[in-house]
Amino acid sequence: MSSIMTNASAMTALKTLQATNKALETTQARISTGYRVGEASDNAAYWSIATTMRSDNKALSTVQDALGLGAAKVDTAYTGVKAAIEVVDEIKAKLVAAREPGVDRTKIQSEITALQGQLTSNAAASTFSGENWLSVDSDAANYNATKSIVSSFNRAADGSVSVSTISINTLTVKLFDAGADAAAAGTGILDGRYDAATGALLADQSAGGFRVVDLSISALTNSAADLTTLENYIKGVDDAIGKMTTAASDLGAVKKRIDLQTTFVSDLMDTIDRGVGTLVDADMNKESTRLQALQVQQQLGIQALSIANQNSQSIMSLFRG
Repeated sequence: MSSIMTNASAMTALKTLQATNKALETTQARISTGYRVGEASDNAAYWSIATTMRSDNKALSTVQDALGLGAAKVDTAYTGVKAAIEVVDEIKAKLVAAREPGVDRTKIQSEITALQGQLTSNAAASTFSGENWLSVDSDAANYNATKSIVSSFNRAADGSVSVSTISINTLTVKLFDAGADAAAAGTGILDGRYDAATGALLADQSAGGFRVVDLSISALTNSAADLTTLENYIKGVDDAIGKMTTAASDLGAVKKRIDLQTTFVSDLMDTIDRGVGTLVDADMNKESTRLQALQVQQQLGIQALSIANQNSQSIMSLFRG
């Protein structure tokens, strides 16, 4: 039946064309944005997962920055300790030279004094981002011997989050401590007091003995007692070198751990990016092929609608005389 009120063919062609145009818009949006799931309406579950993981990746990017900052602090402390070892090696060599009877110990002391000043200067300069692990004041209100470096951002299966850190105990690393702590463990390596009679570290650090940073041999003579004292100076200095060597080794181990964690975080971020991409990225080969097909369908739909509209015009010929 032909009707001038309802053109069923045109309505069908219009519905088909509208569906084609909608699919074409979706495909064009995917091609222009690169995303198969760009909005929550595209796929709520995938969009939610992707949004959460992108947020976590931003947090991991900040972790990378924190690890870089922590590595710089460790490097600074290690450089300072390594330089101190070299200087104290020189002091030990001067003390060994002073052990020879007949040498001018006053002149040797002038060289030692210069080296001691270098130790203080190096430790004070070993500062990065306002932190100095080698020259500290343990009596300061904000002092904390345990340093923490943010190393990871974690999300548990239940959705709860936490931050992991790498802890560094600087008690065995510090070279100078301006605090008044009398306990041996509270002193720095170079300002700790050694017993002149044995060369061993004193249990009571409040007074007495000698310190690597300010020991003096100017008044020592060639007497047996003074030569024994000089040898004990050498023992104390050698003990300090041993402690600094251990400190440098500890810092090196921490630096290695930071490097490994940095690599892991970088790899983890890449893995998350790939996982998110699998969920929401558009397949450009597939979408480009689909675009061409839809464009052809659109053209055919327009042609079909035009033909369907022309069918109604034929009714007018029935009323012509």
